[in-house]
Amino acid sequence: MEDQEVLDAVIVGGSYAGLAAAMSLGRARRNVLILDSGLPCNRQTPHSHNFLTQDGSTPAAIAAQALAQVLAYPTVQLCREVAVAATGADNDFRVTTASGATVRARKLLFATGVHDQMPAIPGFAESWGISVIHCPYCHGYEYRDQPTGILLNGDMAVEQVRLLLNWTPTLTVFTNGPSTIQPEHRQRLSERGIAVEEAPVEQIVHQSGYLTHVVLAGGRQVALRALYARPAFTQHCLLPQELGCTLTEQGHLAVDTLQKTNVPGVYAAGDATTPIRTVSVAVAAGTLAGAMLSREMLDAL
Repeated sequence: MEDQEVLDAVIVGGSYAGLAAAMSLGRARRNVLILDSGLPCNRQTPHSHNFLTQDGSTPAAIAAQALAQVLAYPTVQLCREVAVAATGADNDFRVTTASGATVRARKLLFATGVHDQMPAIPGFAESWGISVIHCPYCHGYEYRDQPTGILLNGDMAVEQVRLLLNWTPTLTVFTNGPSTIQPEHRQRLSERGIAVEEAPVEQIVHQSGYLTHVVLAGGRQVALRALYARPAFTQHCLLPQELGCTLTEQGHLAVDTLQKTNVPGVYAAGDATTPIRTVSVAVAAGTLAGAMLSREMLDAL
């Protein structure tokens, strides 16, 4: 990585969206540097699903194959470093890494994901992405017809019940405190045999991340094989906001249909930009971002 070399693009984040963007740019013969820590958010998830040709593969295997294919393009480089600063403006950005190196680029693309804020429930973090899960389209089929919990309250809990009934009828809602579910909805849940547990969840008991039961305040146990949850999150990387990129009300980086942020020359893709956190969606967004970023640099005729 040469300090004064002016690259076409720096991609911050080298997971699925970042690698897909790098492939688009590499195939367009753009000079690209990927900066990545090598610590994707799904690193403890055993299998990835709902992705054509890769259904059931491990996330690590998909990433390794993708990286090998991307780095086969001679204009794409990878540096296992964390970006700690980004300054400048369109066509003249500078990104500094944790080691103090600085690289210049015409465009920036952030594919940095989000940081899930795990609740202080023993066993939650250890089971996250394995049996404590967020997406039935990613994981629901593997837990079909199994006793399943929903760690949500209010309207969100009811909506999740409606969604999950297509995978399993054996559901329990854990509101983790006083229920805010509307009385008419609670009555309908009861009619469907769906219990609402208001006692706080004190522990998630598991074997290597695979749930056996949860322990409620007072010591009562409820057998489960899966638990759906939506922990709060923050942006994994704050550099886009420091550059002036805006966030949506939900806390994602705001992008348009071409994956552009509001800051000229800055693009974003992947989990940082959307609540739909699947590998296939990240790949699609990264592919589009890379192509549109390259198109923005076309010479005028």
